[in-house]
Amino acid sequence: MVQPSEPPPRILFACTLNAVRSPMAAAILHHFAGVRLNVTSAGVRRGHADPFVMAVMDEIGIDVTSHQPRTFKELERQTFTSIITLSPEAQHHAVELTRIMKADVEYWPTFDPSILPAAAGRGAIMRGYRELRDDLTTRIKNRFLIGGGPSV
Repeated sequence: MVQPSEPPPRILFACTLNAVRSPMAAAILHHFAGVRLNVTSAGVRRGHADPFVMAVMDEIGIDVTSHQPRTFKELERQTFTSIITLSPEAQHHAVELTRIMKADVEYWPTFDPSILPAAAGRGAIMRGYRELRDDLTTRIKNRFLIGGGPSV
């Protein structure tokens, strides 16, 4: 008798607004893992789609234009194998979720380039977003044992 296959592990990336860090991380992991993992993202509060995220992800061939920011509350009926948090606020919220859900929680402190002032100039802002993207790519490759992948 053939055993039914197990569903893929469910990974949640979470940050404060689900506008920059967590959607980038989810898109990168989804790009690498495809259907081997079920990957999504959420925020403590709902942000707005960020054009800088779209630009730097497009540079490596990952389209995030359809991303719609969502909150933890919108995912409350879902369960996850692992929750990777990218901000202190999301970390606190994820730990609270483990009271009702068995999930591993990891905290990856990450810089939020959306806080860079417009006076820094577009070039500096884009560098900040690229650094975040590249840092997340490295962390994801190491954490999920992935080789190769997109590069600029």
